[in-house]
Amino acid sequence: MKRKTFLKGMLGAVALAAMPLGAVAQEAIKIGEINHYKRMAAFAEPYKMGIELALEQVNEAGGVLDRPLEFIFRDDQGEPGEAVKIAEELMTRDGTVMLTGTILSNVGLAIASLAGQRGYVYLASEPLADSLVWASGNDYTFRLRSSTYMQAAMLAEEAAKTDAVKFATIAPNYAYGKDAVAAFKENLLRLKPEAEFVAEQWPALFNIDAGAEAQALERAKPDAIYNVTFGPDLAKLVREGGDRGLFDGRTVFGLLSGEPEYLDPLGDEAPEGWIVTGYPWYDLNEGAAGEFVSAYQERWDDYPRLGSIVGYMTVQSIVAALEKAGSTETDAIREAFKDLTLDTPMGEITYRAIDHQSTMGAYVGTTTVRDGKGVMVDWAYKDGADFLPSDEEVRKLRPAN
Repeated sequence: MKRKTFLKGMLGAVALAAMPLGAVAQEAIKIGEINHYKRMAAFAEPYKMGIELALEQVNEAGGVLDRPLEFIFRDDQGEPGEAVKIAEELMTRDGTVMLTGTILSNVGLAIASLAGQRGYVYLASEPLADSLVWASGNDYTFRLRSSTYMQAAMLAEEAAKTDAVKFATIAPNYAYGKDAVAAFKENLLRLKPEAEFVAEQWPALFNIDAGAEAQALERAKPDAIYNVTFGPDLAKLVREGGDRGLFDGRTVFGLLSGEPEYLDPLGDEAPEGWIVTGYPWYDLNEGAAGEFVSAYQERWDDYPRLGSIVGYMTVQSIVAALEKAGSTETDAIREAFKDLTLDTPMGEITYRAIDHQSTMGAYVGTTTVRDGKGVMVDWAYKDGADFLPSDEEVRKLRPAN
């Protein structure tokens, strides 16, 4: 992506100052990035590659506030306690001006709590639990990615269009899974009051007994299934469910199931006909979305995953906030994030001041197998702003407001 295109797509109306000749010697602005690089490498590595691509473009274009931008990457092993320990080190020892990162919601919630206690800005790039910005929200935590509620509402909208009345759900037994089921139920029952939920399965995260779960779902005889499992749990459920005929004659709605990180490992065993949220990079050829895909492929000789675009947009968001703040002071950054609007490869997004949730949307489509791999077809991009509760509802969900 050339400099002109990058500046337009990355910062929109936010202009980068030209870097003076002596700027290369200036101290870098450091961002603390905490993630599960070993435990969830399939997502975290593409995410890091997206960050690195954006950092290269930022620094080649002049940096931020006439200074280079630098990320300090740390691995928390997917453990909340370790993540908090690392966050303390990044804040006190490593000179970072803010924190970002995490995938697992329980880890993101732990860092968010610390950020609120310590008065330190945290951009939660990936964790999806709704409580991050609502029940447990605080003035220093912001979230980039479209939340559990938003993506579940998108799938509920699709489910309401079908003839299905009896629904079964399966989700990992932790904050993200609980939120995902609650949000789907709330939105589906609002759109389709006659809907019934005849079974709920709660396997332990990354420890699913897929055969037993598939058997329990089959016994409930649902018309449709809402699936929230991901990673290795998803792969096991797809294989066991397929072998047992669980998905025959039933529509499955899959949260995250269309993401390349989780769909690609299934190869030609990928499910067909599931309605999912995901990232159809292979069809994104035009505009800012296509420019990002091309730049990523040129830089890494690989195709982007959903994590890649989240990582890229994480840097975009931080750069835009720093430029708006005109400072690296915590309070200035925090205020800059409120109602911050920027252009991204997924369109314009805004960090809502009322709950600190961005309006980043998601792609919704149907799975099929193409050339031996699972892909999304008949997809559409859903603007996240259309799937968020009203300000009045948010005030009830977020007591601090």
